[in-house]
Formats: sequence, structure tokens, C-alpha cells
Amino acid sequence: MSFFKKMLASVGIGSAQVNTELDAIEVRLGGEISGTLYVEGGQTDQTIGNIYVKLKTNYLRESNDRKIRATGTIAKSLVNEGFQLRAGERRQFLFRFRLPDQMPVTLHNVPIWVESGLDIDLAVDPKDEDLIHVLPDAKMQTVLDAVELLGFRLREVTNDYAPRLGGALPFVQEFEYVPGTKFRGYLDELEILFFPRGESLELVLQVDRRARGLSGLFAEAMELDERFVRVPLSKEELQRGPQAVAALLENVIASHL
Repeated sequence: MSFFKKMLASVGIGSAQVNTELDAIEVRLGGEISGTLYVEGGQTDQTIGNIYVKLKTNYLRESNDRKIRATGTIAKSLVNEGFQLRAGERRQFLFRFRLPDQMPVTLHNVPIWVESGLDIDLAVDPKDEDLIHVLPDAKMQTVLDAVELLGFRLREVTNDYAPRLGGALPFVQEFEYVPGTKFRGYLDELEILFFPRGESLELVLQVDRRARGLSGLFAEAMELDERFVRVPLSKEELQRGPQAVAALLENVIASHL
């Protein structure tokens, strides 16, 4: 019977289980995730490897001219190293870790979740997943408010595969805006990437100009109508508030039309 139970546990039947209770499901950029991880033994003794907690999300990547959805790990934190778990035994572990500096937010249905898991040799590793809401910090919110003051409407937020831009992550988060009255007729769209630099912030703007005349149509056909602009924002500039940042961004965008 013991051997039979071990065979079942190896495919996840009667194996150890893991469940996570988060202290809060909302956290701002720069904040911490904390909670309690509960482990319950199955029908047989098992050797548990590492217990970990991961932050995960989805991103889009192109394959054969199609966009496919992939899953990426944002961060991984070790909760506890290996131990022996007896059948039916219950244990709990507290965890706490800070969100990484480069972190997507959950705007426009971008999912982010906490995955808790146990490493068990020669067995299906049990996991638990809990959705969280990651909110912009004060720096990002200042820029979001500034762009709104310029009349832009947020159309879409996506995580896009870009390993060269993403640094530690295989993707970057892209905010896609459509212009309001101020830039209508001049821009098709404005895309913004956020890169934290300590207390400062660097933006990469993709300015997609509307085609005007034959030269404009030619540029659009050749994808020459898009310009990438780096905009560093210091701590002092951000502290001046959305109105000041809006004025700065307006000048930058206008100079690249």
C-alpha cells in the first residue's frame, strides 16, 4: 500500500498541497507582497524541496506573423529550503518581499498573479495561484495624469516581448493612447514605455504621426512615420506635478511632429 500511495503521489493524487493567503491583494509599485503559505501533507511522507513564491504575468510575442500569449516570471522569492513532510502534517510559512523596480501594473486587464509552489522530486509539483492588483506609484501616476491633461485617451495596455528593452524581463509594458482635440489630425497614436531610474523616471515615447499628403502616405507605408523619443524626468520635475509634466511632454511631442 505504501508503494501504491507513493506512485499516486508522484502524479499528484494524494500528494502534498499548498495554499497561500495574501495579506493584501492590492499593492503599489515599490511596495511589498506578504502573506502566509500553508503546506499540508498528503497520504504519504514526502521530501519537499524549496518552497517558492513567484510573481507572474502574460505577455504577447510574435510567431509566424501571429501574436501568441506567453507566461513570464517577473520575480521569484525563496520562502523555505527543503524539509521532510509527514503524511497529513500541516505547516505554515510567512513570507514578505519587495516588488522589483521594473514591474508592470494591472491596468486594462493586464493580469498579475502570485504563484506559490513546492519542489518535489519525481512528482507533480503542487502550485497555488492568487491574482493581485499592482497600482502605479506616485511617479507613474503623475505622468498618467499629465498625459490625460493633454487630452489623450488610454486605449490599451499590453506586455510586449522585447528582451532588448526589458532588461531583466523578456517584455516591456506599453501604454497606447489616442489623441484628443490638441493633437487630433497630427498623431495617429502615442505609445509610452516607463523605465524607473531610482527617484527619477525615463519615458520612451513612440510618436506615430498621421499621414499628410503624398510624402506622409509614403512615410506611413514605409513605417517611417514613427519616432522614438527618450524623455528623462527628474525627481524635481515629477514633484512639480501633472500640469508641469504635461507642459514638458507637450513641447516634446510637438517638436517631433
